[in-house]
Parts: sequence; structure tokens; C-alpha cells
Amino acid sequence: MGPIYMNEVQCRGDEKSLWKCPHKSITAKDCKHMEDAAVKCNIPYMGFEKTIRLTGGRTQLEGRVELLAPNASVLGQWGLICGDGWTSREAMVACRQLGLGYASSGLSMRIVGGRTDYEGRVEVQVGSRWGTLCSDGWSTREAMVACGQLGLGYALHAITETWYWDSSNVTEMVMSGVKCRGDEMTLSDCQHHQVVSCKRAGPQFAAGIICSDSASDMVLNAPLVERSVYIEDRPLHLLYCAAEENCLSKSAVRANWPYGHRRLLRFSSEIHNVGRADFRPRLGRHSWVWHECHRHYHSMDIFTNYDLLDLNGTKVADGHKASFCLEDTECHEGISKRYECANFGEQGITVGCWDTYRHDIDCQWIDITDVKPGNYILQVIINPNFEVAESDFTNNAMRCNCKYDGNRVWLHKCHLGDSYSEEAEKQFELYPGQLNNQIS
Repeated sequence: MGPIYMNEVQCRGDEKSLWKCPHKSITAKDCKHMEDAAVKCNIPYMGFEKTIRLTGGRTQLEGRVELLAPNASVLGQWGLICGDGWTSREAMVACRQLGLGYASSGLSMRIVGGRTDYEGRVEVQVGSRWGTLCSDGWSTREAMVACGQLGLGYALHAITETWYWDSSNVTEMVMSGVKCRGDEMTLSDCQHHQVVSCKRAGPQFAAGIICSDSASDMVLNAPLVERSVYIEDRPLHLLYCAAEENCLSKSAVRANWPYGHRRLLRFSSEIHNVGRADFRPRLGRHSWVWHECHRHYHSMDIFTNYDLLDLNGTKVADGHKASFCLEDTECHEGISKRYECANFGEQGITVGCWDTYRHDIDCQWIDITDVKPGNYILQVIINPNFEVAESDFTNNAMRCNCKYDGNRVWLHKCHLGDSYSEEAEKQFELYPGQLNNQIS
């Protein structure tokens, strides 16, 4: 990040340039980068203005505001604007100067009380007041937005109790009910209460964040799912452990145990960490759950969801909410394994490594006993509850066209993402099928 050139920018809203607004020229001693001003505008950048730009946003319409140095001594160096007092009026001028129309939002947020510049209680400015956020429902998704808005990268942790940070200057609570999808530019783009209502309103329960400049990024090997799929009619007497871990559909409780069988749609999955940080469970070892039947610790309640959907997107088979033991099965050349489940070992997936769940292990399936023949969508979502921060959640979902004739199953066009093109749907019936899907 560059130096800070402007502070306390005060615009009327009709100026053609931020330099026309009253402001102070300061250094970083007066304003930290966690308070950098940002905007979100409404029309595409025309490229006419060469002395102002946006950086760090998810689109060309949003980001931190940067200006070219106004004096000859540092000519050509880009700098930033302090967010103190930054409102929609200043944002309107910035968007107008950029040729981006009007401002959708003017953003003022900061973090205070933390041990480093990357952590602290979140405070937002409402009118002339700075205040804290209620931590009720505060999760990784909200923390992701806050870290991104501040230009601090990715959310390492969403903090709901901040009593251990300096509270000598704690302000009043000014926002509650914040609910984000995770891809918003600012917290003001997220849902929140019109009137503050917080169950735990004390300053020790203000929302906080710990950010990081790097994060993991989990991606499923879609071709492996497509080529490994098959159906198995598995005897009930072999499924007691699976039933204990809720890996069967609800109708299994009414089965005539231990007689009969369940029909399982089985496949292998291989989950790669292609990010810049190891994927680690949110909870420490002391919170892991021991499963006696399978004799290992589960470090996450839900790591992957498996679902079978009809073509309208309605779930027709109870998706297995997989809670796995995370470890490095294999790594790319030159990368060493760091995590393994044996002997209460550390769990995680190293950058450049992957965790493989073979088709023949317990719970690596969808129970389709009650599913009628037809065309469906197989959906796999990694880290579905955003328990662990990632640099990109858009590649966490995989979908396949699925054809089931009552005896065999075919997968077609497995791909990352959550939408199907009309062209792909038309080609569905042209898929020739595979020979690896006979009932075993």
C-alpha cells in the first residue's frame, strides 16, 4: 500500500474532483491503512481520469480510492485517502471523477483494540458516531466482508467475544443483525437491523475480526467424481457405523435391521488446496469429536455436503453432511505432507496437497434407496458453512448431470460452479454412459 495523502475530506457532493473538496494533507502517523476510504459506484469505468483509481475491489466499480501524488517530489506515486469522515458525499465525488456515475455506498469502518493491525473490534461510523457491532450471528462470512472492506485480505477468525482486547475507549453499539453472503464489498451492503437489537450488548461481546493476507482455497477434482461413480446395494448389517454417523437417509430407521440393504450412490472425491495457506479446522484439538465406531477424531462438523437434486434444484436424497478427518493424502512433487489423522495427529490440508476419500470408505455416498429413476443433479459442496476462510468460495461447489435408470447411474459434465447452461442440458441425453456403474 502507498502513503496516505488526504484526511478529513469534506465534500458538498457536487464537486468534480476530490481535490476540490476541503481536506487535510497528512501522513500515516495520523491515519492507519485500516481506515482507508473506499467506494462502490454504479456504471463502468470509462478510463478518462488518470489521477484517481480504485484497487482491491471485486469489480471495476468498487475498491479503495487511490490518488496520484499532488506534488513533484513524489510525482507518479499513488497514495490513499484516510476514511475518517468519509461519507456518501465524498464517495459521490470520487465516482464522478472516475466516470463511474453515482456512489452506491460510502464506507467508513475501522478496527480497534487488537494486538496488530490485522485484528480488533469492528467499528463503523453511523452519521457522526463511531460504534461497535453486535456479535449475535457474527460468522466467517461477515468477517470476510469486513476484512475485505478494510483491505486486510481474508478472515482468519470471526470473533464474538472481545473482552481480552483493550476496551478503554469502547464506544456504543450502533449496528446489529449483520448478515452477509460473504461476497459483498462492504458491511453496509449486508442485511442488518434498522434498530439496534442485541442479546449480548456488553462491550465484551462486540464483533471482532482477525484477518490474514493469505488463505486456503479448496477445489474438488470433478473428473474423478465422474469416472468413479457406481451403485452398490449394501447389506444393512454392514451399515451400523454409517447409521451412527447419520450417513443414511431418514427412512433407514424404519428398515428391518440387520436384514435388507440400502442402495448407495458411491464415488471418490479428491479435494485439493490450491490456495496460499494451509486449510486448518476452525476448532482446536480439545474440541474435536471422537467417533468410536470408525475410531478417529472428526475435526469439523461439516466439511462436505453431498446432495442429489431434481432438475428444479429440490433435494430428493438426504445429502450426507460429511464430517471427515482432514489429512494430506498426497502432495505435488517437492511438497511434504504435514497433516495426518493417525495417533491424534494434527489435521489439515497443506498448500499443494490433497485429501482423498475413496469410493469404498464409509459415508462416501448418497443414500438413494428412495429415489425413483430419472434425471437429476449431483451436487458436492466443500466447506458449505464457511467454517474456514478461503480466498475463493465460488469454486467450492461441483455439479454433474446425473441419469439413473433404476439399476445403473451415469454422470455427465461434472463441473465447478452452481449453474448449468441451456446447451449443457440439451446435450444430457447424448451422453453414451460408462461401464463402471453396474450394481455390485
